[in-house]
Amino acid sequence: MMEIEEVSNYEALPLLSLNHVSLLCRSVWESTRFYEEVLGFVLIKRPSSFNFNGAWLYNYGIGIHLIENPALVDEYDTMNEPRPINPKDNHISFQCTDVGLVKRRLQEMGMRYVTALVEADDGIKVDQVFFHDPDGYMIELCNCENIPILPLSSCPFKPRGSSFKKAPITKCGFMENVMMESLSMDMLNFSF
Repeated sequence: MMEIEEVSNYEALPLLSLNHVSLLCRSVWESTRFYEEVLGFVLIKRPSSFNFNGAWLYNYGIGIHLIENPALVDEYDTMNEPRPINPKDNHISFQCTDVGLVKRRLQEMGMRYVTALVEADDGIKVDQVFFHDPDGYMIELCNCENIPILPLSSCPFKPRGSSFKKAPITKCGFMENVMMESLSMDMLNFSF
């Protein structure tokens, strides 16, 4: 039988927070306009040593870095139908204070979106709104802070900052143990 070393024996990297998300875009001008007008980001100065077209935007404690690639081709560019909005696709998620207002504003701008409602085990509900930026990247706006972050007891999760709701840590159940064992097996097969 193979012996599995606990992942918790490793010291975590000294991370502080998310700094920025970098996205390829066909048009820096069009994407900048979207992130400014729809999401409220502000254009900021980027290093002049960059010799490629791009833009840096900032707000809410994070940055969006846009890198222009006019040759970027989306499979839906050649179809006569819009890209489907799939909440299970890769996406960037932002907390918001008023999901109803988000939906009204997106409607006013003529933007397509889909909504989802997630219900936690304790009856807490989270509203989600999903839509695309000009290059098809998925954006989610939600009131996800309603769901408390409950670490599995076998995970050495120590959230930083005061934005996390404190919840009691309980013993792992059977499924959590199976998931952690599976995760450990995946880590054995992953090369750093």
